[in-house]
Amino acid sequence: MRGARGVSLQCGGGVRSKCVARALRALVFVVIIFWNISITWAKVRPPSSMERVVNRRRPRSGVGRRPEMSERRPNTDSQRRVKKEIQSCYELIQKLGRGAVYLGSSRIKDDHPHYLQAFELARDIARLLDCTTWTGAGPGLMDAAIKGALEAKKPVGGFKIAKESGEWIRSNFHPYLPAESYLTCRFFSARKHGFVDAATRNEPSDMTAVVAFPGGIGTLDEVFEILALIQLDRIGSELPVPFILMNYDSFYSKLLEFLHECEKWGTIADGEIAPLWKECSTNVEALEYLVNFYSIPQ
Repeated sequence: MRGARGVSLQCGGGVRSKCVARALRALVFVVIIFWNISITWAKVRPPSSMERVVNRRRPRSGVGRRPEMSERRPNTDSQRRVKKEIQSCYELIQKLGRGAVYLGSSRIKDDHPHYLQAFELARDIARLLDCTTWTGAGPGLMDAAIKGALEAKKPVGGFKIAKESGEWIRSNFHPYLPAESYLTCRFFSARKHGFVDAATRNEPSDMTAVVAFPGGIGTLDEVFEILALIQLDRIGSELPVPFILMNYDSFYSKLLEFLHECEKWGTIADGEIAPLWKECSTNVEALEYLVNFYSIPQ
């Protein structure tokens, strides 16, 4: 009895060992399956918002270090497109000729007094300087300048963007200008290059001007861009370019007061800004300034 019981216990222990071994093998098999499934899912599932942030901050070159400047690959496609668009602006200027560049609000309607004043000034300057009129080819005061130049029967060119401030729809086309007289710019930098180059003077016979009508953020951006280039002598013009600020109805008076305050604070040198442009309240004053600037006989 004692021997039989020992044999049975021994056999039972062997069976349990086999069962445990089989169970361990099955568990390892299940773990391997779930491991493979989790790896596959990690590859195919979209990353979470937190993972996207971490991936953007994670160095792409090496482990735990920022890539060297030589390893950072610039967006050459964007650079190529900007360069091509700037070149297209230059080609259009070469085709139509330099002249008077007008900056101004796209929101002013044609029944506003400033619209009529802008129309008349652009017409008279086109006749006085016998030059091309350049604008952003948009609505508002840009449209007034275009129509004034067309009434004077002088060339018109423009650097358009697809959607101006205050417009609800996007369009690459001007409603009435010929397609060969304007360029729709994708990049603001190319548009600004066009404005600046259209106003530069390389010969005494070149008669150009920059005229700033009342406007908002976009107009002020262009005004101060050109003002800074003139201030630093980086506008690329061999000869001085007249810059006229049209202060209709004291529109820019607060801005001029602010610049005067900057002189008091020392952020602008005393008398530094006044020689860079001419502030005019009326069209007559602006025309007289251009007559004297270019010594045009009357």
